[in-house]
Amino acid sequence: MSIRTVLRMGDALLLQQAAPVTQFNTPELHALIQDMQDTMRHMSGVGIAAPQIGVSLQVVIFGFEQSTRYPDADAVPYTVLINPQLTPVGDAVEDGWEGCLSVPGLRGVVPRYQRLHYTGHDQFGNAIDRLVSGFHARVVQHECDHLQGILYPMRIEDMSRFGYIDVLFPDLKKPEEE
Repeated sequence: MSIRTVLRMGDALLLQQAAPVTQFNTPELHALIQDMQDTMRHMSGVGIAAPQIGVSLQVVIFGFEQSTRYPDADAVPYTVLINPQLTPVGDAVEDGWEGCLSVPGLRGVVPRYQRLHYTGHDQFGNAIDRLVSGFHARVVQHECDHLQGILYPMRIEDMSRFGYIDVLFPDLKKPEEE
């Protein structure tokens, strides 16, 4: 399909709550997901939400085998998640570095639940029900925040751990955006 422009922090649409998807397995939904996939891969992202490409619907995609942006992260299965519901499992929270395609050039330490139960549907309307932990849980929380109008800098608790990738990580060969 096509690589879409990713909205950047400051765009009002990124601060809106996305609408639920009401029809599955439609040509329009498949086209949206293909555009999200093409855009995410083009930008070497590990996930993307529909609002990031200007579509205010509750659709996120995520997943990778290996990530140049997160080389130490375990693989996350490719997933299309629509109308997600997230429930933390326990109270354990872990700090971790995050970036975002909508916040280019920056990274920050964000607290996220270590374990997560999420449900939703794929593009065909099939139910998804997973219990996850670690980086998988972090990615899901990050992407689903976009559906609530939340960007990761809003969750940073210690602003001394937020900055430009090339300053924070000068040894990286080629810093790329999330």
